[in-house]
Amino acid sequence: MSSSDFRQIAIRTESGKAERLFRAAVSAFCSLTRPSRREIGQLEDLTLPLFDDVSVESRRYVAAALSECEYAPAALVRRLCEEPVDIAAPLLIRSRAVSDIDLIALIGRHGLPHARAIARRKELNPTIADLIRALERPTLVRVRDREAAPAQGLAVKTQATAESAETQRTPGVAAENARRRLRSMMHTGDEALAAKVDAFPGADTYVKLRETALTGNAAFFQTALADALDIDFSIARSLIANQNYAPLLAALRSLDFSEDRAFLITVAVYPGLFPHPQAIRTYLDRYRLLHRDAALETVRGWKAETLSKAARNVSPTNGDSRKDSNGDEADAPGLRASSRK
Repeated sequence: MSSSDFRQIAIRTESGKAERLFRAAVSAFCSLTRPSRREIGQLEDLTLPLFDDVSVESRRYVAAALSECEYAPAALVRRLCEEPVDIAAPLLIRSRAVSDIDLIALIGRHGLPHARAIARRKELNPTIADLIRALERPTLVRVRDREAAPAQGLAVKTQATAESAETQRTPGVAAENARRRLRSMMHTGDEALAAKVDAFPGADTYVKLRETALTGNAAFFQTALADALDIDFSIARSLIANQNYAPLLAALRSLDFSEDRAFLITVAVYPGLFPHPQAIRTYLDRYRLLHRDAALETVRGWKAETLSKAARNVSPTNGDSRKDSNGDEADAPGLRASSRK
């Protein structure tokens, strides 16, 4: 079937049923050797509105077809991956359109059923594999390759023994180790960019927040957050002053970040708050349920507080008071983050 045949499917009316159109569109798309971006967009525009009207069997058929498709449309794949595992399994196991970040989010939302399917992926990222093992058995220590070179055998055995002992002393340590490796995976390849983040003033808001969070320097991240929200630095600092990510969640939701981006920033700022998959799932559920209008209202409150601080720091009208105010300017707590640059 040619690409022109695929495009014609979108305007056919004789089939009359969403079921046939849904299947036919995907079948036609999968026959394309190298679909264009326009054709990928056409398939999403055609199938996503039909999604709720088609049967489970059609969804299962489409998931299986797209799992073998090298250029599967990401939006449709993500929608199918949110289905029960008996539908989503082929995509979870084989699809290249599902990124590591997508897999982590899916595990957080759907737990063991999806995790077990994801565990069957070839060349699965070891960190995600560890996360799945921690979900299935929280105290399970990662088993090393028994076929390792003899010269490494003793060292591996010693390390495994030490880890096993630590696990027995501290339940859940394997999950914590998996979380640390998860953060390390996110951090890989970004260290150089993080060190130079200030050299790129035109970088988008997400990149600045992500890179400053991954540096581990709280002041860098607080400065970037203050600039992103247009609020006072001291307010931004107070948002992450305690072990409660709720204010940061509202801040990221107001910026309209996707849940995987928001989670990456949050886990970099609060690595200790996500020791097990249930904590990840709870975060993603809270983020998804937080309405953006409510988050924007919260940020407006912070901005009003910023204006209030600025008003309190306005110089009095008499000369002596103005002189005193100028002298204390360096210590004023209401300085904006951007003014410190």
